[in-house]
Amino acid sequence: MLRFLNVLAVLALLGSAVYAYSIKYETILTSEQIVKLKNLNKRERESIAVLRAEWAHLIRPTRIQALADQHLDMKQLSVDQIVQVTDLPDRAPKVDSIGRKLELLGLSEPTNTPRNDTNGAKVRSGAATPAARNAREP
Repeated sequence: MLRFLNVLAVLALLGSAVYAYSIKYETILTSEQIVKLKNLNKRERESIAVLRAEWAHLIRPTRIQALADQHLDMKQLSVDQIVQVTDLPDRAPKVDSIGRKLELLGLSEPTNTPRNDTNGAKVRSGAATPAARNAREP
């Protein structure tokens, strides 16, 4: 019985040692991955900085002006081209083209919608109530 407990203790010791080493190597692997990601992040930030510098170089106004002079046939702005707001024509009135088309088709008249009668029954607004129909009939 004592040997069995000794063997069991040795196996437990070996198992805990294997478990401790596996945790150690997992943490080493994870820390290496973190370092790689930090380096990758740093390289990406550097490349973003380079791209921003290139963009700033490309959008310089003097460069754009030189390219416009070289490739576009544009004239200089003269003083008589500048106008005041009061010189602009009035805005055209808004036109409801869909409404105009509906009027031409005769669809712009109001429609008969249901309404409640005094008795609570729904009656079409264009139709007469039963009492009014009886009064009209001879």
